[in-house]
Amino acid sequence: MHPDPQNRSPKEGIGPKARRLLKQVDETYPHGIHPALVPGIGVEEQRNRYGTDKVVFGVTAALIISFIAWGVVSTESLSAVSKAALEWTLAHVGWLFTGLVAVILFFMLFIAVSRYGNIPLGKDDEKPEYRKFSWIAMMFSAGIGIGIIFFGPLEPLTYYQSPAPGATTPETPEAAVKALAQTFFHWGIGPWAIYGLVGAAVAYGAFRRGRVPLMSSILVALLGQKRADGIAGRLVDIFAIVATLFGTSASLGIGAMQIGRGVEIVSGIGKLPNAALIAIIAVLTACFIASAVSGVGRGIRWLSNINMVLALVLSLFIFIAGPTLFILNLWPAAIMEYFQSFFHMLGLGPAYGADAAAFTGTWTVFYWAWWISWSPFVGIFLAKISRGRTLREFVLYVITMPTLVCVMTFGILGGSSIWLRSQGDPISADGDPEEMFFHVLATLPLAQVTPFLGMVIIAIFFITSADSASIVMGTLSQRGNSEPAKLVTIFWGLAMMGIAVVMLLIGGGDALSGLQNMIIVTAIPFAAILVAMMISFAKDLRSDPLVIRRAYATSALRNAVKKGVDRYGDDFSLAVHRSPEGEGAGADFDSHDAKVTDWYQRTDEEGQPVDYDYATGTYADGWTPEGDAQDVADGTVPPVPDGEVPDTAVTEQGPVPDAR
Repeated sequence: MHPDPQNRSPKEGIGPKARRLLKQVDETYPHGIHPALVPGIGVEEQRNRYGTDKVVFGVTAALIISFIAWGVVSTESLSAVSKAALEWTLAHVGWLFTGLVAVILFFMLFIAVSRYGNIPLGKDDEKPEYRKFSWIAMMFSAGIGIGIIFFGPLEPLTYYQSPAPGATTPETPEAAVKALAQTFFHWGIGPWAIYGLVGAAVAYGAFRRGRVPLMSSILVALLGQKRADGIAGRLVDIFAIVATLFGTSASLGIGAMQIGRGVEIVSGIGKLPNAALIAIIAVLTACFIASAVSGVGRGIRWLSNINMVLALVLSLFIFIAGPTLFILNLWPAAIMEYFQSFFHMLGLGPAYGADAAAFTGTWTVFYWAWWISWSPFVGIFLAKISRGRTLREFVLYVITMPTLVCVMTFGILGGSSIWLRSQGDPISADGDPEEMFFHVLATLPLAQVTPFLGMVIIAIFFITSADSASIVMGTLSQRGNSEPAKLVTIFWGLAMMGIAVVMLLIGGGDALSGLQNMIIVTAIPFAAILVAMMISFAKDLRSDPLVIRRAYATSALRNAVKKGVDRYGDDFSLAVHRSPEGEGAGADFDSHDAKVTDWYQRTDEEGQPVDYDYATGTYADGWTPEGDAQDVADGTVPPVPDGEVPDTAVTEQGPVPDAR
């Protein structure tokens, strides 16, 4: 039988001859179900065999260990190579990052408003796992973090003192508006479109097509299953891990630099050497590794939520105790300027001259590369919390809601630093970037307390972000296992620490430059993968069961109305009956094409086809997500009461990570 919303068989009400014809046709489809009627497949329903992918893990581990050893043994040569690589990247492929952000943004908006928008990120009629308020709140955990604390007061002040080429006169009211708008541009809808692409593709593949949450799985429609499981797919997963490692390590390095500066300020001990920063990284790394292998995912989630509340309280304190009226006046003007100048800022680059090339290389290209390197991590995060949402809802909320958080926090932190500068305060973007945040706090009441709160917030963001990133990289290196082995998780945690240390070392006196150089260079391969990802995702959506059904409905209705009006004028109604061959709703569609049927053929743990009944949701050999039927009968695996979700189904999705 075919499932439908009323659980009726499509064969009801037809004659024996038609029933036999339908049966003959059904038998030519996998499991006897037409591709338009497949309700979707959740990854926990599939019989996947997880374990460490020796190629992905081994090659990536060797590359990272070699990089760390190179940085420790010959810091100067690595620094020279990284600078040369950066110069080549900016000169030859800087356009790729800017063009890619524009394409991804329009691609995602098209999906949201097109016929694909109604496709669920899950099975037909599957309800969202989280209520909308909780879902949006968890998005905020991906939008707030070390980056905003560090760049919040620094970046707008930088543009206020040194505007983009041709923008305006420095340190004027207009410069303040344009400075905040430029910051919104770097942290707003552009990066969240990138995250949304990866998140939507991962969620669609895992919860509607039953694929493991790997970057290579997204490319199945483009490469084919064999290539996605082969060398090409493994290269994609390797590049995803490398990009995540360097992107996350940059955040950890920034966090360590800022905590170190906080220690200098509150203790008065003077400038800390690199050795002290390395010690800070080591201590925090030990904390997040301990949390990552402890199995207390819910505790980390609560810790992250508490930290978001602390960050919100601190932001509101700065808003109320700081230049409230100035910020309130600046917000709407900056938002309008952001939308008005969006395309100009997007197109700013070498075509406008050497100064524009230098500006975009230092800021815009760096940010686009950073967001690309974060996209595997944040994308998996967004996918895990968005099951059951439609693509339209997912895209619109993911792009807009975190952007609003960025607008609020940068408006408060950046508005405060700009206001201080305009009032004659010595704060300057030419000073230590790590000091900007603490300088703003020092001008407000409770200056003896707020720096400690700021360091606690940064430290918790460090721990929760690194904890989750190490688990995600473990997932990528263990064939999609949402609960990777502890040793694998520990290894990636130590690798992040090692890269953060090396990036600080090669930066020398300007540690931030070392972080920027490596992010931009290592993001190039994954930028190309994002292009392939869009093509593959679009191919998947075109053959989705919901899209097929809609095409059938449109064709059938068009044909029926034409015939009805032609034969009976105004007095006709519609009825479903078998049409002559080649004249039906699906006359122009090959429903037996392997491209639309192979994906829902169920297999066992060895990849061999196994029979499955979509009407009852059972495997022919009795396998279930909770264990084999015989195991349940023997009491080895306890039965699950009706209406409850088995623990194994929950753990297949894993803990919800916290990003940035």
